Amino acid sequence: MTIRAGDDPAAVARAAALLSAGGIVVFPTETVYGLGALALDADAVARVFAAKGRPASNPVIVHVLGEREAAALSSRWTPLASALARAFWPGPLPIVVDRAAGVPDVVTAGGETVGLRAPSHPVARALLAAVGAPIAAPSANRSEEISPTTAAHAARALGPRAPLILDGGPCAFGVESTVVDATGARPEILRPGSVGRAALEAVAGPTLPGASRPVSRAPGQRSRHYAPTKPTRAWPPGGVAIRPGVRAAVVGWGDGATHRLPFDAAACARALYATLREAEADGDEVWIEPAPAGDEWEAIADRLTRAVGPR
Repeated sequence: MTIRAGDDPAAVARAAALLSAGGIVVFPTETVYGLGALALDADAVARVFAAKGRPASNPVIVHVLGEREAAALSSRWTPLASALARAFWPGPLPIVVDRAAGVPDVVTAGGETVGLRAPSHPVARALLAAVGAPIAAPSANRSEEISPTTAAHAARALGPRAPLILDGGPCAFGVESTVVDATGARPEILRPGSVGRAALEAVAGPTLPGASRPVSRAPGQRSRHYAPTKPTRAWPPGGVAIRPGVRAAVVGWGDGATHRLPFDAAACARALYATLREAEADGDEVWIEPAPAGDEWEAIADRLTRAVGPR
């Protein structure tokens, strides 16, 4: 069931009651729609993993109202974590810190860190306030598939697996949040996203290069992610000869693109997943052009690279 959160004053209360009973709820954030459960209820979070078909090795982000609630979920809330939270929260920046003992293994993929963020979307914040507890929420789609930026996307992706969807309108940013490890003195970007590298470094200094770890510290690390269900490949310079009888959907910026993306990075981010969904529906196969060069395109380049990753 989908309910317009702004049209039904009881919608958030209804969603909070479902979460408190151990259920799962789809809700909007400023980045993409999330599929949430009470973060400290391991059985409830396991229902999120089952609904998505998400592998247990992929951790989930925990949503909180602010720094006080986040620090309570960490065994060591660092000065760097505090500086980042004060600069970017509420907003699209999960901060990875050492987890507190009460955070379930299912949330962290068995690791010793947890990603925490305070979303800025008013519906997400109202839901957190109503339930009075942290909410673990990955994107509201089947694992590895295209993330949802509208309630309709989430409904099509999850169907009856999502008993309640709060519709808060289209997401403002359109790509996932930037995930930053703040366990040390310098920030390490684990996943590029809605907050750019330059903005982070203006607050926290130079970022460390990403380092591989045995246990993933952030979602979005798999080689294939955010991907259409149709065969998806990288569109090489100069294009390719499409096989006769095959409908090819080409996503990009050049003359050969059948599904055009804006040249402005922020506008492109807002349009990216909807455009990929259109290409998925229109083509027998999907081809994706590489993103333009530049720091502002880092998150989009990451998503498109993973969309054409190996199955």
